[in-house]
Amino acid sequence: MNTHSLSPKHMARPYAFPPGGMPSADADPAADGAVFTTAYAHVPAAAMRDIVTSRLPGWRDTRAWILARPLSGFAESFAQYAVEVAPGGGSDTPEPDPGAEAALFVADGEMTLTVENAPHRLTAGGFAYVPPGARWQLRNPARRAPLRFHWIRKRWQPAPGLAHPPFFTASDREIVPDPMPGSGGSWATTRFADPADMRHDMHVTIVTLQPGARIPFAETHVMEHGLYVLQGTGRYLLNRDWRPVGPGDFIWLRAFCPQACIATGNEPFRYLLYKDVNRHPDLVLP
Repeated sequence: MNTHSLSPKHMARPYAFPPGGMPSADADPAADGAVFTTAYAHVPAAAMRDIVTSRLPGWRDTRAWILARPLSGFAESFAQYAVEVAPGGGSDTPEPDPGAEAALFVADGEMTLTVENAPHRLTAGGFAYVPPGARWQLRNPARRAPLRFHWIRKRWQPAPGLAHPPFFTASDREIVPDPMPGSGGSWATTRFADPADMRHDMHVTIVTLQPGARIPFAETHVMEHGLYVLQGTGRYLLNRDWRPVGPGDFIWLRAFCPQACIATGNEPFRYLLYKDVNRHPDLVLP
């Protein structure tokens, strides 16, 4: 029997985003706990300031925190951004790589996403998958409020007999999370795509652990991860290190880095999770 309600309408839905701004001039630069190792990187929210944002070609009134990119000898399959678009801003040519697929998750504000001339409105909790080669545009239609969203880019990997997945939208607010076996509902996953659909070579999900819940073993696997904390606090095992994490923190995990976590605090611990799936590993190094 599940001991926790899994109905989305009963769950709080704040979605963290980089704070921007600048710390005080006398702040200790080591106090936020940022660390980069050969197995993982932990970029706390406090390290995501205005000075580290990027402007992107083809985008208007937009800035992005580029949290991960393919890096030789580290995680190599994806790039992950946190993007802030001012009112009226956006792009008619958002993706420069015709072989790239996109996963978009709205943290705050309103997005008009036009794919193959069909407009779609997304608000906080909204998700979209955009297949490679699609013609798409993105706007912030609001007059005053910024649009803030997460963007994960990956080169879609063809496989015999498989076409690329179609465009679709979904919402965290409408999906009932799947409880993990034996967890009593204290550990659950919101799945935007069907995990049995082999056309998908990446999964972007939201993992939710109720206060005190844990991943009870050190996961050690071939998939790479980008992990952005949306809500709550936890202690995360990364290789041999237990790291305190909170809203807006980003964790970048190399393949086979041991990992587990314990939810702390008095609210659900939730994070947006990327992983590469459903393909044979390449046998020749790039």
